[in-house]
Amino acid sequence: MSAKTAEQRSPGRGFETLRVTPERDHVLHVELHRPEKRNAMNAAFWREMVECFQDIGRDSACRAVVVSGAGKIFTAGIDLVEMGSEFLAVEGEDVARKAWNLRQKICEYQETFSVLEKCPKPVIAAVHGACIGAGVDLISACDIRYCTQDAWFQVKEVDIGLAADVGTLQRLPKIVGSQSLVNELAFTARKMMAPEAQSCGLVSRVFPDKETLLRGALDVAAAIAARSPVAVQGTKVNLVYSRDHPVPESLRYMATWNMSMLQTEDILKSAQAAMEKKGPEDVPFSKL
Repeated sequence: MSAKTAEQRSPGRGFETLRVTPERDHVLHVELHRPEKRNAMNAAFWREMVECFQDIGRDSACRAVVVSGAGKIFTAGIDLVEMGSEFLAVEGEDVARKAWNLRQKICEYQETFSVLEKCPKPVIAAVHGACIGAGVDLISACDIRYCTQDAWFQVKEVDIGLAADVGTLQRLPKIVGSQSLVNELAFTARKMMAPEAQSCGLVSRVFPDKETLLRGALDVAAAIAARSPVAVQGTKVNLVYSRDHPVPESLRYMATWNMSMLQTEDILKSAQAAMEKKGPEDVPFSKL
């Protein structure tokens, strides 16, 4: 999604629940934008996130993304008022057909956050205030997570009678590294405050307030965007692949990947810049 495209898809002309704006060079800022509803995730949101990040994945000008929430909090999670009927009124002539249709719907909702992981551009989550329920599913699919010191996180699903089904239970154990802690959070739906989130590895940095959070996240996104997109995007693809595969298989995948990617002109440009004592930001990398 180029800067021009981002402007065309701003709220009121494209996305109802997201605001997409260009920030810095090659950086896009995607903002959850239902502040009057605490950024609760309605039907339009689940569809628009897929459309948005598929566009971003195809945008050769974009190299990094920051995701944040408008208003007082990051997100209150699923919009129960609007979305309740999606699950309670499932079509089908019998139990098997209803289950078949419900499974298809759940898979569609899973894609709303899996698309963040599939997007080759690094995605930074910038969380302020509450991050509840599906918000944890969302940030678990991001590559880097930062928050404010007043942020808190809650795997809320058991409190509304269901098991989290769009990514938290699958991704969070691999992020935090403590199955015991993940189990506790998922079984009890207790709040986890920012200091604990940092100590367990859910977030890597904590900022004093939203303003400094966004500035810090955009600074990191700009630093990422200054590097070779061939190198950065190849790194993300292989990190995600390695997470889900054994080391020997991942090494074979890496060798196959780099047998073509090592032939990029970006290596020569980077080496030349280093010899001239220049930084990556001084190298005019081609779009990818």
